[in-house]
Amino acid sequence: MTSPAKFGTARPTLAAPRPPLTPAEEAYALALWPIHNEVKASALKMTLGGLAYKLGELDRAGLKSKVDASSETYRRAAMRIAALTPPASLARAHEMYADAVRLYQRSAAEMVRVVGDGRDEHLVVAQPLSMEASEKLLKVGDVLWPSEYRPN
Repeated sequence: MTSPAKFGTARPTLAAPRPPLTPAEEAYALALWPIHNEVKASALKMTLGGLAYKLGELDRAGLKSKVDASSETYRRAAMRIAALTPPASLARAHEMYADAVRLYQRSAAEMVRVVGDGRDEHLVVAQPLSMEASEKLLKVGDVLWPSEYRPN
């Protein structure tokens, strides 16, 4: 009888574990975390506001209220992000995060136009901006907080 080891059974190889964050990277991640939580929550509220409006559960004034609140969060987040100094290793992630917030700001500005003219096309224009922003947040999150909850 032949031993299975003689056939050179290939074993799956695991990717090398990612090195831990440096102290400077960890400090940056900790500083960005509360901003990140506020941005994520506002993005969700803004999205749900748009959906509620489309379903007739929210009028234009209600939509404006939700979008304005999210816009204010994004404005504050942009200022706080600009005040952070990332380590060189996270400069790209920092810029990507700032860009995500700018995309959310553009999306909010587009959504609030519905209030002025009642045209739902603004929601259609706003959606891909929010989607792109969300994808950028996920990419930065993969770098800084790899065990963060990921939506399906």
